[in-house]
Amino acid sequence: MESIRQLYKIGNGPSSSHTMGPRKAAQIFLERNPGASSFEVTLYGSLAATGKGHLTDVAITDVLSQTAPTEIVWHPEIVLSFHTNGMTFKAFDSERNEVSKWTVYSVGGGDILEEGSSRQAGPKIYGMNKIKDIQQWCESTGRSYWEYVDMAEGAGIWDYLAEVWRVMKEAVERGLEAEGVLPGGLGVRRKAVSYYVHASGYNSSLKSRGLVYAYALAVSEENASGGRIVTAPTCGSCGIVPAVLYHLHTSKGFTEKRILRALATAGLFGNVVKHNASVSGAEVGCQGEVGVACAMAAAAASQLFGGTPAQIEYSAEMGLEHHLGLTCDPVCGLVQIPCIERNAYAAARALDANLYAAISDGRHNVDFDRVVEVMKRTGHDIPSLYKETAQGGLAVIK
Repeated sequence: MESIRQLYKIGNGPSSSHTMGPRKAAQIFLERNPGASSFEVTLYGSLAATGKGHLTDVAITDVLSQTAPTEIVWHPEIVLSFHTNGMTFKAFDSERNEVSKWTVYSVGGGDILEEGSSRQAGPKIYGMNKIKDIQQWCESTGRSYWEYVDMAEGAGIWDYLAEVWRVMKEAVERGLEAEGVLPGGLGVRRKAVSYYVHASGYNSSLKSRGLVYAYALAVSEENASGGRIVTAPTCGSCGIVPAVLYHLHTSKGFTEKRILRALATAGLFGNVVKHNASVSGAEVGCQGEVGVACAMAAAAASQLFGGTPAQIEYSAEMGLEHHLGLTCDPVCGLVQIPCIERNAYAAARALDANLYAAISDGRHNVDFDRVVEVMKRTGHDIPSLYKETAQGGLAVIK
């Protein structure tokens, strides 16, 4: 597996696959063709179907149009074989002669790949890529998951995770202060501040749950408005891990050092899914985004509360298992309905998974790796209209 730096990416929303990935591709293409007189970018499949709602064209033209005029061509009916999020970049000279052409794919989490490339494009720094093997290592050595991350990544990972945590906290706090209607035309009002205020008037149990909702809404609403967030593992699911960690940090007093270790553990579980399956909603549905984020947050919470390696694995397994089959059906292609609400709900479920596992001895029948395998198969079986195309499910109900 590659570094968890490739899982936790800092950037602007609203979509890691539809915004961050295309922007990265445009930057690479511009570096290769700095003297072009014009550009043309053709978007295919899911990237074209929901690209306008995800600001795909804006992300690309913001980069290329600074150098030369840029035309965006939309072909949602054409799905390239390697991945549904395909795009072809063309550069032309002053006489409209094609001087460069590049087809690339945005495969989720802000990653881009060329056809035939390995989905793990970065250097592989982890010797083990199954939680079962890592758990056995933890139990045999007496160490925890975050220590395996430290061993594989090196000391430099902690400075990076500190920056990740800083951006996550800022997204929560900005979102709690922001009010008004989110962009995109659906008329969705920001709710984070309302939930935060109302939660303050409840008793301790309801207040705790209400605050978790508020924190998840805050980050998700920041993402929907194009704000600066961290993919965890994607933009569409970016509110879940920060909500859980921010809540535990502020209400339980967990130190920043322990929060960073929890982030490392969460990243390890997300990385395993990314390596062995996918975190792309366009490829496997929302189970790969919200489901994986719930598993990551559950693992982080379990570690913070002193869970054993088995209990941490059990927490993550439940977080993912009980999102199996979740479709990706954004209304109008926007990362708003049902995405924002799903973040809040999944953050609460992550805490429930932690509690359930904490009461147990950690033993259960279906392990995390098996659920990852099932998620991958389920994602491939889900019809394309339920995978970020805005052609099925909630997306067509008005």
